[in-house]
Amino acid sequence: MALEPRALLAVVKVPDSTPGIILQHVLNSEQALLAKVRYNRLIDLFTGIVCYSLQNHLRATILDGVQIETDEIYLGVDKHGVQYVIPVEAKGGSDKLSVVQINQDLALAKEKFPGLEVRLVGVQFFGDGDVYMFLFGENIVSQELEILDEKRFRLVDYGDISVEELASYRENLAR
Repeated sequence: MALEPRALLAVVKVPDSTPGIILQHVLNSEQALLAKVRYNRLIDLFTGIVCYSLQNHLRATILDGVQIETDEIYLGVDKHGVQYVIPVEAKGGSDKLSVVQINQDLALAKEKFPGLEVRLVGVQFFGDGDVYMFLFGENIVSQELEILDEKRFRLVDYGDISVEELASYRENLAR
């Protein structure tokens, strides 16, 4: 099953910190997306966890003998000292995130990082150039994945964020 963001998801503008040399030489849309996510610390911003990229395109065989590949693995720690493993699936262009891949990421995280809390993240580029992010969790009762949160980020020059938008973000913080 392919995943789609909600149609009316609000845009959060983030100053783009992607180095120009990276933008100039990136080779494909998935790699461009992963680079933008990494250089703009969008995993940290989205999850509220300080995150560090451990490895790109991690291939592993899990207990049932299935070989899987995760686009990127982050490790992180929150303000309480809790440590996390955060597998990230990224899709660009016409490719779509799928529940099957997210479930494989969950199996990988549980098996290879048993002492860490798992946060599952999907990242998607759509035609508008915005970065859509999904946070998934496992329903304790049904053992099925569910979307816990989703955001739409737009990477912009700092001057492209108006005073009114900054005030709006602060107002949302108070709620």
